[in-house]
Amino acid sequence: MASYHLSVKTIKRSAGRSATAASAYRSASTVSCEREGRVHDYTAKQGVRESFILTPPDAPDWAQDRSALWNAAEARETRSNSVTAREWEVALPSEISDHARAEIVREFAQVLVDRYRVAVDVAIHAPHREGDQRNHHAHIMTTTRKLEATGLTDKTRVLDVAKTGGVEIEQMRGVWAELQNRALERAGEVERVDHRSLEVQRSAALSRGEAQRAEELDRAPEVKLGPAANAIERRAMREAHAEQREYVPRTERGAVVHAARQARAAFAEMRERLGAVRDAYSAARDQGQDRVTAGLAALRAAAERQRGGVAEDEGRDSVKDRLAQIVGRGGSERDIGDGTGADRQASRDIRDRLSEALGRVKPAAREEMDRSEGVEQDAAKERDRDRGTDHGEGWGW
Repeated sequence: MASYHLSVKTIKRSAGRSATAASAYRSASTVSCEREGRVHDYTAKQGVRESFILTPPDAPDWAQDRSALWNAAEARETRSNSVTAREWEVALPSEISDHARAEIVREFAQVLVDRYRVAVDVAIHAPHREGDQRNHHAHIMTTTRKLEATGLTDKTRVLDVAKTGGVEIEQMRGVWAELQNRALERAGEVERVDHRSLEVQRSAALSRGEAQRAEELDRAPEVKLGPAANAIERRAMREAHAEQREYVPRTERGAVVHAARQARAAFAEMRERLGAVRDAYSAARDQGQDRVTAGLAALRAAAERQRGGVAEDEGRDSVKDRLAQIVGRGGSERDIGDGTGADRQASRDIRDRLSEALGRVKPAAREEMDRSEGVEQDAAKERDRDRGTDHGEGWGW
């Protein structure tokens, strides 16, 4: 499934970072830092598919040289806490080709050049060989000053000031979503990405009358694992796969994320099965069949769906049982991750939301059972009338 990610970070001297080192690492190249008197050599780094630099039309030729560009950026800043570069990190759709991924990254980089008149240094990375093979991504470094014929000049304050920075970044998030969706459409994919928050997406779905889509979006944002926990969980997944056993999260944050993903999958499966029942009933009614016959067709569709699900799942628990298990192991009362109050609250929120979801599932399941029971009762009454008997209104089953 296509997913959206765009984050913007700054490279600050106060954090012990430099634009020269960051550029060398991202592009797997060698950059000599004149300010530090060091050589950053990352040519042994693997996984860089492509790297290139884009500049405004009137930029000097030397800006195409990675070492010259970022040494100039470092030299232009004089304070010990200066921000020497900005990094836009984006996830690339795994559903499209390498060429298509490079194309949309280049388009996005060109938008940054045109909009802010900065130099852009792009590095496209392949998935890590031991990680998720869908994790194609790109690192896009930009100068914090405009690049003109005379060199680096004014700061791009529109991205630095709190009043305008958030608005600008949100607009660029929309640009990146649009570029991805166009590429997905060209590739014949039905999936689309959305850069907006879950709350905004849910409100939009409700305004369009899409209740089911709104329900899917009625969830808390996924807890961020972080580099350390992510590495632990990836190792646990590889071990489980090698030993042909079920993956069990090793960290508290990993358990919360895994539980939330399982819950979403279970809800999707439940909606799919209920949809098959509704479709079968509607199709039978459209064909002129009476309510009883259409109901029996729906029951047969449900039974066939259930048998198919069991065969596919190889004896896994029912959706309801799996949801109950998820709620039970979705997190403990112990601290999650670094033990902050926010992390503990996130764990409780997920368990509470899953419990509420189970409560919402029960009425739907009961309604389906009542409907099935009613169909069976109607069929029995018709058989009894054929035999000359009848059950009264007060008959109980």
